[in-house]
Amino acid sequence: MYNITLIPGDGTGPEISEAAKRVIEATGIPIKWDIQEAGLDVFEKEGNPLPQRVLDSIKKNKVAIKGPITTPVGTGFRSVNVTLRQTLDLYCCLRPSRTFKGVRTRFQDVDLVIVRENTEDLYAGIEFAKGSEDVKKLIGLIHELTGKTIRSDSGISIKPISVYGTERIVRFAFEYARKNKRRKVTAVHKANIMKYSDGLFLETARNVATRYPDIEFEDRIVDNMCMQLVQKPELYDVIVLPNLYGDVVSDLAAGLIGGLGVAPGANLGEECAVFEPVHGSAPKYKGLNKVNPLAMILSGVMMLRHLQEFQAAQRLETAVASVIEEGKNVTYDMKPAPDDPSAATTSRMADAIIEKLR
Repeated sequence: MYNITLIPGDGTGPEISEAAKRVIEATGIPIKWDIQEAGLDVFEKEGNPLPQRVLDSIKKNKVAIKGPITTPVGTGFRSVNVTLRQTLDLYCCLRPSRTFKGVRTRFQDVDLVIVRENTEDLYAGIEFAKGSEDVKKLIGLIHELTGKTIRSDSGISIKPISVYGTERIVRFAFEYARKNKRRKVTAVHKANIMKYSDGLFLETARNVATRYPDIEFEDRIVDNMCMQLVQKPELYDVIVLPNLYGDVVSDLAAGLIGGLGVAPGANLGEECAVFEPVHGSAPKYKGLNKVNPLAMILSGVMMLRHLQEFQAAQRLETAVASVIEEGKNVTYDMKPAPDDPSAATTSRMADAIIEKLR
């Protein structure tokens, strides 16, 4: 029996979480769910979108799966996802992107794995607000140290990248490649411009690569990487990136395979693992039972593999692939036209996958 924390999320999160829960249970793997609420609704009730009880549950169970949680833009609370990653030191965001037959996309046979550093870079949360005393002091200090002038009406974010953080994420990428018989690791950076942060990332990645002579290594500048991926994604395999670039490029990779609706993710640390879909909470569709649950279900496949339930994971992935290829019981976003009256509901799509598992 596995004890697993389930965070339904908000917006459409509870609907796709329920679908994923039913589908995972249908594999026959015994699971006791520890359901913990977090997100916008909890913030409105308790003043905290991520109560300590949620963190305690994940620390106890070691494994969690969560639905999407709304992050206010510009104001309000900080991202629950970022807080989870930093608090639990979930240093690796793992996002596989591969095409499924039957998903509408301009590309075929894409099979990429994005390995994103999760705790540093511009997402470290070290920010100084425009007009604050702290930002004035920082602007003065920067001028004193470098002679450079920053406009007084600026907000400032700090971008830390460490040898420690880079070593462990690049080592993870190589270990993943070796374990999963992947052929190449590509490190992505902007070291030509940011020589002391991205430059350190690249230097450290090159040093780690020397320990893995059996796996090909290369590096790409991030803007060139984006162009290369939409021209010839078949040239790439495992891609390791700092936090911000990893966020951007993982969405680009999702676009190559048909969108965020089929993009699963995992946040992994030494102690805990949290699995989640890449997409957001889509609050305008809340309660309509129409959104695509596949990204969360495929995150469940990743979770089963993490638990070393490889046979159950493969059965579930095969069932998902079969439902997609048939194209009958799929949600509106996977139909030729979004207003197709034959589009399945969220729950019906889950039912169809469960039927394939029987």
